[in-house]
Amino acid sequence: MKICKSADTRLENFIKSKENVETSFNRVEKQRNKCGFGMQGVCCRLCANGPCRITPKSPRGVCGATADTIVARNFLRSVAAGSACYLHIVETTAKNLKSVGEKREKIKGIDTLNQLAKLFGIEAEDIYDKAVKVADMVLNDLYKPRDEKMTLVEKVAYKPRFERWKELNILPGGAKSEVFDALVKTSTNLNSDPVDMLMHCLNIGISTGLYGLTLTNLLNDIMLGEPVIRKDSVGFKVVDEGYINIMVTGHQHSIISHLQERLIDEDVKKRAESVGAKGFKIVGCTCVGQDLQLRGEHYQEVFSGHAGNNFTSESLLSTGAIDLLLSEFNCTIPGLEIVADKYMVDMVCLDDVAKKVNAEYKKFSMDKKEEISEYIINKALESYKNRRDKVEVDIPKDHGNDETITGVSEKSLKSFLGGSWKPLIDLIAEGKIKGVAGVVGCSNLTAKGHDVFTVELTKELIKRDIIVLSAGCSSGGLENVGLMTPEAAKYAGENLRAVCQKLGIPPVLNFGPCLAIGRLEIVAAELAEALNIDIPQLPLVLSAPQWLEEQALADGAFGLALGLPLHLAIPPFITGSKVVTEVLTEKLTDITGGKLILEDNVKKAADKLEEIVIERRKDLGLEANEEKTA
Repeated sequence: MKICKSADTRLENFIKSKENVETSFNRVEKQRNKCGFGMQGVCCRLCANGPCRITPKSPRGVCGATADTIVARNFLRSVAAGSACYLHIVETTAKNLKSVGEKREKIKGIDTLNQLAKLFGIEAEDIYDKAVKVADMVLNDLYKPRDEKMTLVEKVAYKPRFERWKELNILPGGAKSEVFDALVKTSTNLNSDPVDMLMHCLNIGISTGLYGLTLTNLLNDIMLGEPVIRKDSVGFKVVDEGYINIMVTGHQHSIISHLQERLIDEDVKKRAESVGAKGFKIVGCTCVGQDLQLRGEHYQEVFSGHAGNNFTSESLLSTGAIDLLLSEFNCTIPGLEIVADKYMVDMVCLDDVAKKVNAEYKKFSMDKKEEISEYIINKALESYKNRRDKVEVDIPKDHGNDETITGVSEKSLKSFLGGSWKPLIDLIAEGKIKGVAGVVGCSNLTAKGHDVFTVELTKELIKRDIIVLSAGCSSGGLENVGLMTPEAAKYAGENLRAVCQKLGIPPVLNFGPCLAIGRLEIVAAELAEALNIDIPQLPLVLSAPQWLEEQALADGAFGLALGLPLHLAIPPFITGSKVVTEVLTEKLTDITGGKLILEDNVKKAADKLEEIVIERRKDLGLEANEEKTA
């Protein structure tokens, strides 16, 4: 059986052993031949005169649209769709925080609540009143019309960046309205100016990053607890067949917060014991699993660990040890339905944006959380009783490791460094750490295989003494192959290796879910502030080598608005337009400071990223370790 390659060889071997289970690893081989028009972004199907495809002999669609217009429209639509996903998440999170405040329920992140209240200018003695007001300020901004600028952008953004965005006239109005008008702008026979549409992408990127990413993290920290650095087990080995195992997929951690607490109550444990199980466990998968892992210090009794990223999920179900699949957002891939049916795993969906064909839909609301948790518990109990004697349980206990360092955030990392960024700045200044690379985003199966480009590029960067910070499904792949363990220091260059060994840290730091790209922005802003420079001057580069979804393009728009160089191994369907490609890969440098780097060769990509790091070191007057690693 032919399957795609994985950087995680143990996972690849496990999939090969399941000859009667079809997963994305099998299907990708049947989809190798791609549409050339789609790859270049020059196919338009917005009206009934189409679909139109741009070629040298047919340089315009029936309506007269050029390749530049069609590519820009398609790109803006994708960025808007990705932004909409993140705005949905922050909206849900803010609503849940507001409910926690109104009902005066437990708040675990008092420090973060006080931090945001101070930042927002909220004065309230009562912590619950403070939580409601923080949530309301976020929601009010999201719901503003497009011609009213969001007030929190200036409060949350790094000041030099805010001023640059203001100069460029790309400060966002109400975030949901900006997405709405992006769809209007890209409809039939409307906007045909590719540059205007690209600037709208940057506008949307700002609200995506500051609200959908940064504020979602902080609101979750208030409700669910702040990340704590610790060691944890990862991979399929975290699954214990003696428990009733609930696998979670999605991004909206606060939706399952009540369930987490309920599963460890004594009466619920006894119900599990009554059917022969030791209790209940939540098995992490996709970004919600990484969010749980990030805060795992607070959930050790109920959280078994993070098993893997999006394209690991089908194989996790095929272990036979999962009794219920609970989803609330992407990356809940459709292929899960096939494996769930085969292994008699019931699926429950808590948000209809992630509704699957064979899943029961139970609309979540904080007002009904007790009822919904009981429903899920009963469903898992019944599933365990009905299926465990009918399926084979096959857990590869050698998959993953027990030494992954997790719980890294802007706060926990700064605390680890002694409460200041100075030690990191000093290491960079001395050349012991050449620079910083954020390797972020999704996993896909086409950039050399599952996590292959991500792992190979990360190894290449740390070999060159560039420390890597990761967030997203990329983190799930990197941790499962051991690159987030202290032992991984052996793969680093001599200088970085010495730093890692002295501090007992890995050369790849695990910030958790894709939402935590917002945490990386906080780190960048605080480093820039400490140096009294703007973000584009930092020896900091980004790579989303195996980006997958439209959300990743919205993330990328944020990175470009921040003024950062962003590498992609797969072009985002723009190469059919000379104007769009030139703006994003060349001219954007003079606008925001950022640029898109398209490179599908690992070593060449590392060369380009290292070259930028060295240039920025020189611009800052840093001389140590300037020679490129051979």
